[in-house]
Amino acid sequence: MKRIFLFLLVNVLVVLTLSITWNIVDYFFGFGSYIKASGIDYRSLVVFAFIWGMGGSLISLLMSKFFAKLFMGVQVIDANAPREVQFVVDLTHDLARRAGLRVMPEVGYYDSPEMNAFATGPSKNNSLVAVSTGLVSRMSKAEIEGVLAHEITHITNGDMVTMTLLQGVINAFVMFLSRVISFAVLRRNNDEGGVGMGYFFLVMVLDVFLSILGSFVTAYFSRIREFRADEGSAKIAGKSKMIAALKALQAHYEENLQVQQEEGQKAVATLKISGSSEGFLRFMATHPPIQERIENLEKKF
Repeated sequence: MKRIFLFLLVNVLVVLTLSITWNIVDYFFGFGSYIKASGIDYRSLVVFAFIWGMGGSLISLLMSKFFAKLFMGVQVIDANAPREVQFVVDLTHDLARRAGLRVMPEVGYYDSPEMNAFATGPSKNNSLVAVSTGLVSRMSKAEIEGVLAHEITHITNGDMVTMTLLQGVINAFVMFLSRVISFAVLRRNNDEGGVGMGYFFLVMVLDVFLSILGSFVTAYFSRIREFRADEGSAKIAGKSKMIAALKALQAHYEENLQVQQEEGQKAVATLKISGSSEGFLRFMATHPPIQERIENLEKKF
């Protein structure tokens, strides 16, 4: 959950920032404008959308470790870290060696009662694995090993790079469509056929809206990668440890669900590590339902 959520959040912010910057420069100086007197120069717009769309995604990837530490408060585990989390480093590096990684990932922790972990970073040789204090305190060592092997598999599979390329393509479509739609809407209501500040405002709104729609596609591919990471964990650490970890997560999720229901709150599973199997939320979840993940492992191993 954390890995994908942080990537999506940073990606939207970066794309929005680049889009605003470009529009300001273009409005005042007319540099590289794709809007001509005769209408939109679609070739120029495609080039613009591709460069800035992929650029935003790549910047998000390159800054992923920095923002993980900034937003989540991740601290690198060293001699000054609490004793109860120090064993995570050796365990993570052991799993990384088993998985064939030559450069060991950075290992950190963050304070949270949730049982969670994530991996991020721009490449296999520059990665970060982080665990929550809630996960370390409430899981057995075998269960933690299953979770860490899952995160290591994300690194060895190059999932962050894969998701970056996918997000870059989605960004390009978002930036292309937002400008075509804005131009069509505002020019139709402008007798002079031009556009003004209203055009740039509408582009910003559509950038955000279409980015949210694009996250459905990202979530779908994320769910596929989660199944593969589970399978990788089963190969590295053993099927029983991965299934035990999933069952521990399921018990934790159900416990929180019961508390929320008792308090009269509606539990929303979107972007939670357990995923959701309930109607519309299923398509927004970045993780499949835990029961489906367990059944997939039972079927394949």
